Amino acid sequence: MAGVFESVIKTHPVGYWYIEITDTMDESAEAVHCRDVYTYAEKIEEMGKRYGGEIEVIWSSDEDVTPEQINEVRMQMNAYEAEQEAQHSQNDTLSETDAG
Repeated sequence: MAGVFESVIKTHPVGYWYIEITDTMDESAEAVHCRDVYTYAEKIEEMGKRYGGEIEVIWSSDEDVTPEQINEVRMQMNAYEAEQEAQHSQNDTLSETDAG
């Protein structure tokens, strides 16, 4: 069975954003707060191990989150994903070189 995580973008009273992750499949699980997308990715991976890596993520944001904050999260997510793809491509190239 796939795990279902709720990821909510929230604003701290001092103005910065963070992402709160909740495992909706585990009523006793405490919410996890992530200040950046790197921590978020680590926590999602760690929490997803319980479900064999099969997870669904439901995104939302609190009412007080600004469009600029949502855009910042999106930009960081895009940069993180591009970084991960580049690492995978580099690893694939290295594997092909080692095999050849």
